[in-house]
Amino acid sequence: MAVTRAKKKEQVEKLSKDLNNVSNMVVATYTKMTVAQDYELRKALRGAGAKYQVVKNTLAEKAAKGTKVEGALKDLAGVTSIAYTTGDPVAMAKALTKYAKDTPEFTFKIGVVEGRVINIKEIEALATMPSKEELMAKLLFLINAPAQRLVTAMGAVGRNLAVVVDQGVQQKKFKEA
Repeated sequence: MAVTRAKKKEQVEKLSKDLNNVSNMVVATYTKMTVAQDYELRKALRGAGAKYQVVKNTLAEKAAKGTKVEGALKDLAGVTSIAYTTGDPVAMAKALTKYAKDTPEFTFKIGVVEGRVINIKEIEALATMPSKEELMAKLLFLINAPAQRLVTAMGAVGRNLAVVVDQGVQQKKFKEA
């Protein structure tokens, strides 16, 4: 069934609206994917806070005009799908890379992170980075560590004094007055 011009215009407007808010995207291609495989990919990306869509090349190029991801959606060929997020690009890249390793039919074409076009190797490198939550946890640990050490050292003075006094009492080093 052919798609009408009005329907195509509606699709372009909807995709353009989504892409205006996006600065992180991965463009991919696939061959012979089953419905179950597609469902698993969409499920993994939803868990990472990303959206996934199969697009027509010409419609994607029209929708991307004037957006941060315009450079990645030019001159596309073959079957194209896009995954995009306004959130953490690392979580999306991890989900896509894991899926690509499990499903050889799915491969990357190009990506965009914070408006900058990146290649396939950079997408895979992005997937190996710690997530935003992991980085925040490490930062909080580093901020908290000196305070913990200070409290431990301050507590050690009193504890050490008590141990010395206790040993003195046990060895009868103190004279009764």
